Amino acid sequence: MKEVALVLGAGGARGLSHIHVLEAFDDLGVRPCVIAGSSIGSVIGAGYAAGMSGAEIRDYALSTFGKRAEVMSRLWRLRPESIVSMISGRDSRFGEFNAQKVMRAFLPARLPATFEELSIPLKVTATDFYSGTLTVLESGDLIAAIAASAAIPVIFRPEVIDERIHVDGGLANPVAFDLVAGSGRIVVAVDVVGLPRHRGRKMPSRFDAAFGVSQLMMRNITQMKLKFCEPDLLIRPPIDEFRVLDFLRAEEIIEKTKGVRQEAREGLEKLLAAS
Repeated sequence: MKEVALVLGAGGARGLSHIHVLEAFDDLGVRPCVIAGSSIGSVIGAGYAAGMSGAEIRDYALSTFGKRAEVMSRLWRLRPESIVSMISGRDSRFGEFNAQKVMRAFLPARLPATFEELSIPLKVTATDFYSGTLTVLESGDLIAAIAASAAIPVIFRPEVIDERIHVDGGLANPVAFDLVAGSGRIVVAVDVVGLPRHRGRKMPSRFDAAFGVSQLMMRNITQMKLKFCEPDLLIRPPIDEFRVLDFLRAEEIIEKTKGVRQEAREGLEKLLAAS
Protein backbone atom coordinates (compact mmCIF):
# COMPACT_ATOMS: atom_id res chain seq x y z
CA MET A 1 0.00 0.00 0.00
CA LYS A 2 1.21 3.50 -0.80
CA GLU A 3 2.37 5.84 1.94
CA VAL A 4 -0.25 8.38 3.00
CA ALA A 5 0.65 11.82 4.35
CA LEU A 6 -1.88 13.83 6.34
CA VAL A 7 -2.03 17.63 6.41
CA LEU A 8 -4.16 19.48 8.98
CA GLY A 9 -4.65 23.18 8.35
CA ALA A 10 -5.06 26.36 10.39
CA GLY A 11 -8.44 27.72 11.42
CA GLY A 12 -8.86 27.93 15.19
CA ALA A 13 -11.98 26.23 16.55
CA ARG A 14 -12.99 25.26 13.01
CA GLY A 15 -10.11 22.80 13.17
CA LEU A 16 -12.14 20.56 15.47
CA SER A 17 -13.59 19.23 12.22
CA HIS A 18 -10.17 17.63 11.60
CA ILE A 19 -11.28 14.95 14.02
CA HIS A 20 -13.61 13.41 11.42
CA VAL A 21 -10.67 12.88 9.07
CA LEU A 22 -8.68 11.15 11.80
CA GLU A 23 -11.65 8.86 12.42
CA ALA A 24 -11.83 8.08 8.69
CA PHE A 25 -8.15 7.05 8.77
CA ASP A 26 -8.92 4.86 11.77
CA ASP A 27 -11.94 3.33 10.00
CA LEU A 28 -9.69 2.22 7.16
CA GLY A 29 -6.78 1.20 9.37
CA VAL A 30 -4.52 3.69 7.60
CA ARG A 31 -1.58 5.11 9.52
CA PRO A 32 -0.04 8.31 8.09
CA CYS A 33 3.64 8.15 7.30
CA VAL A 34 3.94 11.83 8.29
CA ILE A 35 1.65 14.59 9.55
CA ALA A 36 2.01 18.32 8.82
CA GLY A 37 0.07 20.75 10.99
CA SER A 38 -0.48 24.50 11.06
CA SER A 39 -1.89 26.25 14.15
CA ILE A 40 -4.89 24.16 15.36
CA GLY A 41 -3.73 21.52 12.87
CA SER A 42 -0.49 21.19 14.82
CA VAL A 43 -2.44 20.72 18.05
CA ILE A 44 -4.68 17.95 16.72
CA GLY A 45 -1.89 16.49 14.62
CA ALA A 46 0.33 16.19 17.69
CA GLY A 47 -2.35 14.22 19.52
CA TYR A 48 -2.72 11.82 16.61
CA ALA A 49 1.05 11.53 16.15
CA ALA A 50 1.33 10.70 19.86
CA GLY A 51 -0.86 7.65 19.38
CA MET A 52 -4.31 8.95 20.30
CA SER A 53 -7.14 7.69 18.08
CA GLY A 54 -9.61 10.00 16.38
CA ALA A 55 -12.28 8.89 18.85
CA GLU A 56 -10.03 9.64 21.82
CA ILE A 57 -9.27 13.11 20.48
CA ARG A 58 -13.00 13.71 19.95
CA ASP A 59 -13.78 12.65 23.54
CA TYR A 60 -10.98 14.81 24.89
CA ALA A 61 -12.12 17.86 22.90
CA LEU A 62 -15.73 17.50 24.04
CA SER A 63 -14.82 16.91 27.69
CA THR A 64 -12.43 19.87 27.67
CA PHE A 65 -14.45 22.43 25.71
CA GLY A 66 -17.97 21.07 26.10
CA LYS A 67 -18.41 22.65 29.51
CA ARG A 68 -17.94 26.39 29.98
CA ALA A 69 -17.06 25.89 33.65
CA GLU A 70 -14.20 23.58 32.73
CA VAL A 71 -12.80 26.07 30.22
CA MET A 72 -13.13 28.97 32.67
CA SER A 73 -11.43 26.93 35.39
CA ARG A 74 -8.45 26.19 33.16
CA LEU A 75 -8.21 29.80 32.01
CA TRP A 76 -8.43 31.04 35.61
CA ARG A 77 -5.39 28.97 36.48
CA LEU A 78 -3.50 30.88 33.76
CA ARG A 79 -4.04 34.28 35.38
CA PRO A 80 -0.82 36.23 36.09
CA GLU A 81 0.51 36.16 39.62
CA SER A 82 1.04 39.91 39.58
CA ILE A 83 0.70 43.01 37.43
CA VAL A 84 4.48 42.94 36.87
CA SER A 85 4.24 39.48 35.32
CA MET A 86 1.80 40.85 32.74
CA ILE A 87 4.42 43.23 31.37
CA SER A 88 7.10 42.05 28.96
CA GLY A 89 10.07 44.38 28.43
CA ARG A 90 8.94 47.91 27.56
CA ASP A 91 5.62 46.81 26.09
CA SER A 92 2.46 46.15 28.03
CA ARG A 93 1.07 42.70 27.15
CA PHE A 94 -2.30 43.13 28.86
CA GLY A 95 -4.90 40.81 27.40
CA GLU A 96 -2.44 38.49 25.66
CA PHE A 97 -2.06 34.88 26.75
CA ASN A 98 1.21 33.03 27.07
CA ALA A 99 0.70 30.39 24.37
CA GLN A 100 2.88 27.77 26.04
CA LYS A 101 0.97 28.05 29.30
CA VAL A 102 -2.33 27.76 27.45
CA MET A 103 -1.12 24.69 25.56
CA ARG A 104 0.04 23.02 28.77
CA ALA A 105 -3.33 23.79 30.39
CA PHE A 106 -5.43 22.40 27.55
CA LEU A 107 -3.37 19.76 25.75
CA PRO A 108 -3.75 16.06 26.63
CA ALA A 109 -1.34 14.75 29.23
CA ARG A 110 -0.41 11.98 26.78
CA LEU A 111 1.54 14.37 24.58
CA PRO A 112 5.28 13.83 25.01
CA ALA A 113 7.78 16.61 25.62
CA THR A 114 9.65 16.20 22.33
CA PHE A 115 9.05 15.42 18.68
CA GLU A 116 11.39 12.46 18.96
CA GLU A 117 8.96 10.68 21.28
CA LEU A 118 6.05 10.79 18.81
CA SER A 119 5.01 7.59 17.07
CA ILE A 120 4.40 9.40 13.74
CA PRO A 121 6.77 12.08 12.34
CA LEU A 122 5.25 15.56 12.69
CA LYS A 123 6.04 18.81 10.88
CA VAL A 124 4.78 21.97 12.59
CA THR A 125 4.65 25.34 10.84
CA ALA A 126 5.35 28.72 12.41
CA THR A 127 5.86 32.18 10.95
CA ASP A 128 9.02 34.19 11.59
CA PHE A 129 7.56 37.58 12.50
CA TYR A 130 10.42 39.76 11.33
CA SER A 131 11.28 37.98 8.10
CA GLY A 132 7.79 36.77 7.23
CA THR A 133 9.24 33.41 6.29
CA LEU A 134 8.05 29.92 7.11
CA THR A 135 9.72 27.95 9.89
CA VAL A 136 9.21 24.19 9.90
CA LEU A 137 9.65 22.64 13.33
CA GLU A 138 10.15 18.88 13.55
CA SER A 139 12.58 18.21 16.40
CA GLY A 140 13.13 19.25 19.98
CA ASP A 141 10.54 20.85 22.26
CA LEU A 142 7.10 19.80 21.04
CA ILE A 143 4.98 22.07 23.25
CA ALA A 144 7.02 25.16 22.35
CA ALA A 145 6.60 24.34 18.65
CA ILE A 146 2.82 23.91 18.97
CA ALA A 147 2.61 27.15 20.95
CA ALA A 148 4.49 29.02 18.23
CA SER A 149 2.32 27.53 15.52
CA ALA A 150 -0.88 28.48 17.36
CA ALA A 151 0.22 31.97 18.47
CA ILE A 152 -2.59 33.98 16.89
CA PRO A 153 -1.52 37.67 17.04
CA VAL A 154 -3.28 39.81 19.66
CA ILE A 155 -4.68 36.71 21.39
CA PHE A 156 -1.28 35.15 22.16
CA ARG A 157 2.08 36.76 22.66
CA PRO A 158 4.68 35.61 20.09
CA GLU A 159 6.93 32.65 20.87
CA VAL A 160 10.72 32.72 20.76
CA ILE A 161 12.33 29.66 19.17
CA ASP A 162 16.01 29.57 18.23
CA GLU A 163 16.25 33.28 19.11
CA ARG A 164 13.62 34.18 16.51
CA ILE A 165 10.16 35.61 17.15
CA HIS A 166 7.35 33.41 15.84
CA VAL A 167 3.60 33.80 15.37
CA ASP A 168 0.78 31.66 13.95
CA GLY A 169 2.03 29.18 11.38
CA GLY A 170 -1.12 29.63 9.33
CA LEU A 171 0.03 33.10 8.30
CA ALA A 172 2.90 31.62 6.26
CA ASN A 173 1.49 28.23 5.27
CA PRO A 174 -2.13 27.56 6.31
CA VAL A 175 -2.39 24.10 4.66
CA ALA A 176 1.13 22.74 4.35
CA PHE A 177 0.62 20.00 1.75
CA ASP A 178 3.75 21.10 -0.08
CA LEU A 179 5.87 20.03 2.89
CA VAL A 180 4.93 16.35 2.63
CA ALA A 181 4.57 15.78 -1.11
CA GLY A 182 6.68 12.91 -2.41
CA SER A 183 6.92 10.50 -5.29
CA GLY A 184 4.41 7.69 -4.96
CA ARG A 185 2.89 9.21 -1.81
CA ILE A 186 -0.80 10.01 -1.32
CA VAL A 187 -1.37 13.41 0.29
CA VAL A 188 -4.63 14.11 2.13
CA ALA A 189 -5.08 17.75 3.16
CA VAL A 190 -7.78 19.40 5.25
CA ASP A 191 -8.42 23.14 4.82
CA VAL A 192 -10.41 24.70 7.67
CA VAL A 193 -9.61 28.37 7.05
CA GLY A 194 -13.05 29.11 5.64
CA LEU A 195 -14.30 32.60 4.80
CA PRO A 196 -15.77 35.39 6.94
CA ARG A 197 -19.35 34.71 7.93
CA HIS A 198 -21.90 36.36 5.64
CA ARG A 199 -24.01 38.91 7.49
CA GLY A 200 -25.22 41.05 4.63
CA ARG A 201 -24.10 44.64 5.03
CA LYS A 202 -23.64 44.52 8.79
CA MET A 203 -20.34 46.08 9.83
CA PRO A 204 -18.04 43.43 11.40
CA SER A 205 -16.62 43.98 14.86
CA ARG A 206 -12.92 44.80 15.05
CA PHE A 207 -12.12 41.22 16.04
CA ASP A 208 -14.29 39.77 13.27
CA ALA A 209 -12.62 42.14 10.81
CA ALA A 210 -9.12 41.22 11.98
CA PHE A 211 -9.79 37.49 11.88
CA GLY A 212 -11.69 37.85 8.60
CA VAL A 213 -8.75 39.57 6.93
CA SER A 214 -6.43 36.78 8.09
CA GLN A 215 -8.90 34.23 6.67
CA LEU A 216 -8.91 35.96 3.31
CA MET A 217 -5.12 36.15 3.28
CA MET A 218 -4.71 32.48 4.21
CA ARG A 219 -7.30 31.38 1.67
CA ASN A 220 -5.42 33.32 -1.03
CA ILE A 221 -2.11 31.71 -0.01
CA THR A 222 -3.65 28.27 -0.38
CA GLN A 223 -5.26 29.11 -3.71
CA MET A 224 -1.92 30.31 -5.05
CA LYS A 225 -0.19 27.12 -3.90
CA LEU A 226 -2.84 24.95 -5.51
CA LYS A 227 -1.79 26.32 -8.91
CA PHE A 228 1.62 24.67 -8.51
CA CYS A 229 1.11 21.75 -6.15
CA GLU A 230 -2.11 19.90 -5.36
CA PRO A 231 -2.82 17.29 -2.70
CA ASP A 232 -4.42 14.08 -3.91
CA LEU A 233 -7.43 14.74 -1.69
CA LEU A 234 -8.40 18.21 -0.44
CA ILE A 235 -11.20 18.37 2.10
CA ARG A 236 -12.91 21.63 3.07
CA PRO A 237 -15.41 21.08 5.90
CA PRO A 238 -18.47 23.38 6.06
CA ILE A 239 -17.18 25.64 8.84
CA ASP A 240 -17.80 29.22 7.64
CA GLU A 241 -20.48 29.88 10.27
CA PHE A 242 -18.02 29.35 13.14
CA ARG A 243 -15.56 31.87 14.49
CA VAL A 244 -11.88 31.24 15.15
CA LEU A 245 -12.41 31.24 18.93
CA ASP A 246 -15.68 29.29 19.02
CA PHE A 247 -14.19 26.44 21.05
CA LEU A 248 -17.14 26.47 23.43
CA ARG A 249 -19.22 25.37 20.42
CA ALA A 250 -17.10 22.23 20.06
CA GLU A 251 -20.06 19.87 20.12
CA GLU A 252 -21.91 21.90 17.49
CA ILE A 253 -18.86 22.14 15.23
CA ILE A 254 -18.27 18.41 15.39
CA GLU A 255 -21.94 17.63 14.79
CA LYS A 256 -22.38 20.01 11.84
CA THR A 257 -19.28 18.72 10.08
CA LYS A 258 -19.88 15.00 10.66
CA GLY A 259 -20.31 14.36 6.92
CA VAL A 260 -16.57 14.97 6.54
CA ARG A 261 -15.85 11.52 7.94
CA GLN A 262 -17.65 9.78 5.08
CA GLU A 263 -16.17 12.17 2.52
CA ALA A 264 -12.65 11.48 3.75
CA ARG A 265 -13.18 7.73 3.97
CA GLU A 266 -14.59 7.43 0.46
CA GLY A 267 -11.95 9.70 -1.04
CA LEU A 268 -9.09 7.87 0.61
CA GLU A 269 -10.54 4.46 -0.29
CA LYS A 270 -10.61 5.46 -3.97
CA LEU A 271 -7.03 6.69 -3.88
CA LEU A 272 -5.82 3.51 -2.21
CA ALA A 273 -7.73 1.31 -4.63
CA ALA A 274 -6.18 3.13 -7.59
CA SER A 275 -2.64 2.90 -6.25
